[in-house]
Amino acid sequence: MKPHVIMHMMSSIDGRIVTTDWPKTLDVGDVYERVHADLRGGAWIVGRATMAEFAAGEPRPISTEKRFPRETWKAPKAEKGPYAIAFDRHGKLHLNKGDVNGDPLIIVLTTNVSDDHLAELRRDGISYVFAGTDDVDLARALATLKNEFAIERLLLEGGGGINGAFLSAQLIDEISLLVMPVAIAAVNAFWFITIYDPEGELVRDPITPVERGAGVEPAAKAIRLRPWLAPGRPLIGRPFI
Repeated sequence: MKPHVIMHMMSSIDGRIVTTDWPKTLDVGDVYERVHADLRGGAWIVGRATMAEFAAGEPRPISTEKRFPRETWKAPKAEKGPYAIAFDRHGKLHLNKGDVNGDPLIIVLTTNVSDDHLAELRRDGISYVFAGTDDVDLARALATLKNEFAIERLLLEGGGGINGAFLSAQLIDEISLLVMPVAIAAVNAFWFITIYDPEGELVRDPITPVERGAGVEPAAKAIRLRPWLAPGRPLIGRPFI
């Protein structure tokens, strides 16, 4: 069994998720967080690069002679959620704290991670679980999070790589999408779902950029959907952690 997974994202009309160049008049943060709270998730989950933005200060790696078992370790202050979760298969995250805005941290690792990094996580009060040897087994990770931390509802909050991997593995039960009244039309901007075919080619539908018309007031549209993958050749998610 796994938690009920809701992919909760905010994008421009043309599917882009980086808000740096969006109009400052759009109060995107408040809207997104309000819906996040309304969804009442027991945890939220992101990839390594996204979670790295919450790090406190410079990396403080340590060295140890200890050998730790490759099993779930729960930090003393992680008795209840909501939790902040990230995937970090190679042990590259150095967060230097045990929570994000009060939400206890959980890191999903592979068993190949070093004992030095496990010692660092314990020092910082960060819980961890294992799901795979070299690559993260998403289904196994979700089952462990539900069984070990009693997480029933999980908010998947991107970026596009991790969202695409979950979708390809058919692990998304519901989609919460906030569509903001802006179009980016940038060639290298990030999409809220990124999926690659087995040959490594990006799979996406072409989207024609649109312009905001005169008299159109800014507004956000919340969409709750159930995900569906069109039949055809198999899709795979590019490694995202």
